[in-house]
Amino acid sequence: MVPYKNTFGAIKKDTKNKQVLDKLQVEQERGITVKAQTASIVYNYHGQKYLLNLVDTPGHVDFTYEVSRSLAACQGAILLVDANEGVQAQTVANFYLAFVNEIVIIPVLNKIDLKNANPAGVKEQLKNLFDFSPDEVLSVSAKLGIGVTEVIEAIIRLVPSPEKKCNKDSPVRLLLFDSWFDRYKGAVCLILVVDGTLKKGDHITSSHSGKSYEVRDLGILTPLETSVPQLYTGQVGYFTANIRAAKEAQVGDTFHLKSAKCEPLQGFKPAKPMVFGGVYPIDQKEHPALKAAIEHLCLNDASVSVSIESSASLGQGWRLGFLGLLHMDVFTQRLEQEHGAQVIITTPTVPYKVKLRGGRVIREFGREEVIITNPSLWPEKNNISETNEPFVMGTIITPDTYLGAIIGLCHSRRGVQYSMRNLDNTRLIIQYKLPLNEIVVDFYDALKSLSSGYATFDYEDLGFEPSDIVKLNILLNGQVVPELSTLAHITQARTLGKNICEKLKETLPKQLFQIAIQAAVGGDILARTNIKPVRKDVLAKCYGGDISRKMKLLKRQAEGKKRMKMYGNIEVPRETFINILKR
Repeated sequence: MVPYKNTFGAIKKDTKNKQVLDKLQVEQERGITVKAQTASIVYNYHGQKYLLNLVDTPGHVDFTYEVSRSLAACQGAILLVDANEGVQAQTVANFYLAFVNEIVIIPVLNKIDLKNANPAGVKEQLKNLFDFSPDEVLSVSAKLGIGVTEVIEAIIRLVPSPEKKCNKDSPVRLLLFDSWFDRYKGAVCLILVVDGTLKKGDHITSSHSGKSYEVRDLGILTPLETSVPQLYTGQVGYFTANIRAAKEAQVGDTFHLKSAKCEPLQGFKPAKPMVFGGVYPIDQKEHPALKAAIEHLCLNDASVSVSIESSASLGQGWRLGFLGLLHMDVFTQRLEQEHGAQVIITTPTVPYKVKLRGGRVIREFGREEVIITNPSLWPEKNNISETNEPFVMGTIITPDTYLGAIIGLCHSRRGVQYSMRNLDNTRLIIQYKLPLNEIVVDFYDALKSLSSGYATFDYEDLGFEPSDIVKLNILLNGQVVPELSTLAHITQARTLGKNICEKLKETLPKQLFQIAIQAAVGGDILARTNIKPVRKDVLAKCYGGDISRKMKLLKRQAEGKKRMKMYGNIEVPRETFINILKR
């Protein structure tokens, strides 16, 4: 028996509870799940009370790390598929993520009450893709409450109890798989009790930092925080222990009783950032506040990597690594909404692997092979023996009507087709090998536009492969502007350079002399445009007279502009950097 009152149906059915688990403002505005949320319920089944811990995870590929961490605390997964939209690309990715973890997978169709729902067709897709029998696929309508009880009872019947893998008689071992920061309580740690029983007042020690804490509060999420006197073996719950430093709540850490040391649990593989961007405060006075905001958000989102960066034009900042562009967009939006931080985000870049040659340059970087995420750190061409860029395997599910347009889009992004097969009578699943740099900014938007919003896209990392990557420099009157440098494939460098030059021409303020804007790779100029000078009317004081007088004034003006161009310093305003560097 579980010593908790029946909490099934604890949430009232009214208009205020339309988005119960979507707590973040960005989730409610965008209609997506960004952060995995936990809810524990007690259900009475055949006279026996069962405590179920349910985790609502995101579906988008950019938040896969949230899903993988949640699976570590679960024995089963519900594969939820929209009966109206059918199987999507991220459905395939998350299925295999659960399959690799060897947990029970229960297929469920949702939104069967919609007018255009096609349960029979979607069940056929599930059979073709994952070999699920149509009879084992449950049908529900969360809106009307149809079939929800059947899903809960299927979990009880099919998913094994965590007690089979845990040991209640062993010393306490806790797996920390999520955390967030509370200004009054400090770090709130969401844990799985792997062994033993945790009680209030216990003194626990972190295997990562070696620091000890007293458990101040203990509880489960229903989904509201509900205090309990103790957590039993196999349960998921939270504890607070006055942990004030964000770095002390390391996701994947093992906690044990201070009096009984034990072997740490296998943690999580560190997240592999796919997209990098510079983050700078609008005003350098806000640097300490922004630093604290980033630390608190990184506690809540352990997949973000952080390194310090500085720029002559933008000041002190950070280079942050994200799992994708949506991840980057959501993180910066949370900085603004939850912490009131106004930031500048530079154009997103991907990591490149460079093999160096020459003893001096290898000693400078410390090793022969380096990962470059910032264009300003790119070595000189004669010091590079090979460049590699990251590739991904993209999975696109689309109606066959848009096949031609999507193939054209993939080929224009240097894609190589791997496979194509029918999902059902009208939908196709296509796999393309694509360079990450080609899809990171606007590929998803272009795909949605070409397919009228029906195509879905997901990708998985394939690692680095040799590619001809060059550093594109931007010059103003022959002087390189480091902050505007970028990395690109040699076939895309000319087009990219031309676009940046045209944008600079529109945003740079005019001077009294002509400004030449150039895009160059090494010593080769790939694109150029000029900003015409502001002309002063030196002939205004001439009211007639000999033409030689006018020519003399014009000649003197031309000579002055020539000297000014040679010695004049072009100051690029901060606003121009913001317009050029921002996404």
